[in-house]
Amino acid sequence: MAKKTATKKKTASKKAVKTSRKTSTARKGAVAKAARKTGKPAVKKAAARKPAAARRPNGPAWQWSAVETAAAIRSGAISAVETVEAHLERMRAVNPKLNAVVVDLSEEALAAAHAADKQRAKGGELGLLHGVPITIKENVDYEGRPNFNGVPANKDFIAPSDSPVVRNLKKAGAIVIGLTNTPEFSFRGFTDNPLHGLTLNPWDPNVTCGGSSGGAGSAVAAGIGTIAHGNDIGGSLRWPAHCNGVATIKPTQGRIPAFNASATAERPMLAHLMSAQGPLARHVADVRLALEAMSKRDPRDPWWVPAPLVGERPKGPIKVALAKIPEDMDVDPSVRAALRQAADHLERSGYRVSEVDVPDINGVWQTWCDIITNETAVMQEAGMLKVTSEDFHKAWNGMKSKANVLDLPAWMRATAARSGHIRAWQLFFEDYPVVLAPTTVKPTPGPRDDTVSAERVQEIFWGEIRFISAINVLGLPGAVVPVALHDGKPIGVQLIAGRYREDLALDAAAAIEKRAGVLTHRLWETMV
Repeated sequence: MAKKTATKKKTASKKAVKTSRKTSTARKGAVAKAARKTGKPAVKKAAARKPAAARRPNGPAWQWSAVETAAAIRSGAISAVETVEAHLERMRAVNPKLNAVVVDLSEEALAAAHAADKQRAKGGELGLLHGVPITIKENVDYEGRPNFNGVPANKDFIAPSDSPVVRNLKKAGAIVIGLTNTPEFSFRGFTDNPLHGLTLNPWDPNVTCGGSSGGAGSAVAAGIGTIAHGNDIGGSLRWPAHCNGVATIKPTQGRIPAFNASATAERPMLAHLMSAQGPLARHVADVRLALEAMSKRDPRDPWWVPAPLVGERPKGPIKVALAKIPEDMDVDPSVRAALRQAADHLERSGYRVSEVDVPDINGVWQTWCDIITNETAVMQEAGMLKVTSEDFHKAWNGMKSKANVLDLPAWMRATAARSGHIRAWQLFFEDYPVVLAPTTVKPTPGPRDDTVSAERVQEIFWGEIRFISAINVLGLPGAVVPVALHDGKPIGVQLIAGRYREDLALDAAAAIEKRAGVLTHRLWETMV
């Protein structure tokens, strides 16, 4: 029985082969016949289909988002060298007027771009930001270069290694094309110093680009790099983002590692706990991408936390608290309109927005001011005043005049109060996972307004940007996204979320951006 079955299978196999040969012969004959009719040579087998050509985004390369740029380089639509060259050309065109980038790393960047293209050609593993041009703020260590931090006397502070944030960005494949300007000791909300001079706002030279990451904000808004690194201890990411019409996230403290080997001493405890590294970019998606690249572990930062970048989504429509503004803050109508517009964008995106009081914003701000001012006065003031300009002294004295002088018992009570404030906000986020708040309640001030008087400094930090600086003492994540233009200048709003919930803040920012648009596209139309 088995032999008969095997014989049948063999016979069937022979018939199949015979039929296949006949079909093949007939096909060849048809091809040959067609060739005789057309005069073209017969093709024995169909040519392999070529892969579709990689598509380039529209417009010049310097206008692309970081997400688009990374994808285009990865697919072969553009080389890293061509991308970097486009950004360097843009830098040469606009930076002489803006003074945003103060250290030109063109040669180093082009060498890195050539290496990036070779790595791709070999089929090597590519990072999140492979070949993507970025800038770094000149107050973190960049190996082999002085960490000036806006101070000429810091010329001997040569970085023996890259800071963690620089190392992480390079590991992700990003290419640094320049270092951006910052005020002296990164301690002002306005970007000017005796070493490099004043950085201008690309929207209007008569208003500030913000600080202390003002060079970063000005550069990325103008099209110099797709992502700009910055940092924030009192608003130094969110304030420049507002002034320059770009997006950012001040992450939860501990999210992105920080350390400068060039520093002569460790940072005071509260200064470290209130400071955060972060990205500025034209698109919220780019901010999210950069945050992922920056957040990798570095053993040099003992405060780094391996928290997930995405948490559990709150149930039902997410409730957003539109923060009630204290009565003593004089709100410009343009700011109130921008907040309402942002709230409307969120409502249309499925959020539920209610105007409510947030936990003790005034007490939180005063705690921030008292802690940072007293800590700086004890640990750094004498050394800073010896090597800084009169403008720095004016700005610093203005900050000090609003702070309470704390003895040791008062200092301990202030640091204890910080824990109470954080707890109150964390409980608030149980009901309202996102807070929509102003960045400033006034139009953007002039480029050197903090040097007018001590009273003007108080007015700015307490009366105008209270909702920015207060968040630092809480260590909470805060995103900023542009919403509208008023008199040709951008207005941004702030989205605050619970600890390590940058994803919620960025989701809300992205919902606003989707309806408000990317404002820098309008800026480029006005720039020569």
